[in-house]
Amino acid sequence: MPTKQNKLLASAEDAEHAFYDAIGRADLESLMALWAEDEEIVCIHPGAPRLQGHAAIRASWEMIFERGPVHIHPRNLHVTHNMMCSVHSVIEEVNAPDDANWQEAHILATNVYLKTPQGWRIVMHHASIAPGKPADQNLANGSVLH
Repeated sequence: MPTKQNKLLASAEDAEHAFYDAIGRADLESLMALWAEDEEIVCIHPGAPRLQGHAAIRASWEMIFERGPVHIHPRNLHVTHNMMCSVHSVIEEVNAPDDANWQEAHILATNVYLKTPQGWRIVMHHASIAPGKPADQNLANGSVLH
């Protein structure tokens, strides 16, 4: 069941900032309040099956947060949008938690936001492990080196 979002998010960028902030605080209630009030919402974690609907998505984040916050820094943002929908493609840099066995991770993620009467809400988060090291920032922005 969806939770109620108290704050009206004015842009997809605001929703994305709130999304990563909630993950960084392991704040399940705030995170779930960012999702659209629609059972067709989808979340795909790296190497995991597709989850659909609030109950499945909530359960997955609850399991992730059992180990505490996840510190993710989205970078190399590429946005495609219109008045009602915004698609964000990012590289997520996942910072090492306090775990000696942790290895650096870069995740390719696509976040889809929809403008609703309640403000901008997330309808899809799809993440997969990036092969190798992420592209140089200059190359990712279209610069050519000679």
